[in-house]
Formats: sequence, structure tokens, C-alpha cells
Amino acid sequence: MHADAAAVLDFWFGPPGSATEIAHRQRRLWFGKTAEADRAVTERFSAMLADAAAGRLDDWADSPRECLALVIVLDQFPHHIHRNGSQAFATDPQALAASLAALDAGEDRLLAPIERVFLYLPLEHAESLALQDRCVTLFAALADEAAPDERALFGDFLDYARRHRDVVARFGRFPHRNEIRGRASSADEIEFLKQPGSRF
Repeated sequence: MHADAAAVLDFWFGPPGSATEIAHRQRRLWFGKTAEADRAVTERFSAMLADAAAGRLDDWADSPRECLALVIVLDQFPHHIHRNGSQAFATDPQALAASLAALDAGEDRLLAPIERVFLYLPLEHAESLALQDRCVTLFAALADEAAPDERALFGDFLDYARRHRDVVARFGRFPHRNEIRGRASSADEIEFLKQPGSRF
């Protein structure tokens, strides 16, 4: 494996462990939206994100785990490096393309279940109902296949996938992105955004 791809996976998942152990340890980095996590990602990986955005890391897509690292760089790191800015979404199409190519090749089956979560997330981030439906199907299979002591964890991931799908089914997009992306919100979207939990 390319050393930089290995560094991404080591940083994102940490030491080996069960899916539950890894998620508990890494959740603050993954989903915490903290200045500390944003700073750590920016300091270590901003140059790598620029290389990925320019296509200079496209050869990582040739192997399953390097492809996963590429997807993490393109899909996750921009939200740390460009928090609350439109550039946070700039590489979403590349992340999605890499994810779909890996899925079409069946490469997700070669990854650990907790790793598959991050290969699937570009579909969950897509403002496309067809992709959202496919994402829910993928997370449902992951939850069904989970070990008994990890079903709650993967059930939570499935729940989030369904919530994302339901928002796109209702609005055709994610209303919480409207301001960042310079889009006008409808009255229905404005009312929705007042509800707890509407901003993922």
C-alpha cells in the first residue's frame, strides 16, 4: 500500500480493534466537528487533499483499501479543512465516482465492516434520491450482517442513512447546505431547519 494511503487509514481508524471499539475511540474525530479535529486534519492532510482534487492520487483507486483512503480524503477531509465553506463540497463528485466504481467492482466486500461505512458515505451525502436509496440498501445489508454485539452500532449508521434519504426524498436536496452553497431556501425548508436534528 502507498505510504500516504496507509497514513490516512491509520489516522482515521487508529489501532486495530472491533468496530465498536474503533467507533467509540474515533467518533469525536469522525463526527465531533471540533476545532481540534479540524486543525489535525488540516495540518496533516491539506496538501494531500489538493493532490487528490487535482487527480494526482487517482491511482489509489486501483486497490480496495487505497481507494477507501482516497474516498476519505475526498469526502471527509474537506469538511474539516473547509468547515462551513462551499469548498467543503468541492470534491464530492470525485468521492462519489471513486465510491461507485469500488461498489460496482464489489470491492466493498474486501473491507472490514467499519471501513465500508466510509466507502458508502459519499452516497449518503449525494443530493440524489436514487443514490440515497442505494445507500440505505447498503447500510441495511451491513446492519444485517453485523455481529450480535455490533448490531446497535451498524443500526445507528442505518438510521442516519434513512434520515438523509428522507430529507432528500422530501426536498430533493439538503436544506442545511443552502446557505453555504448560496442557494435560496423555500419556506418549507426554512421551517424544517428550525427543527432539532435538521442539520446533519
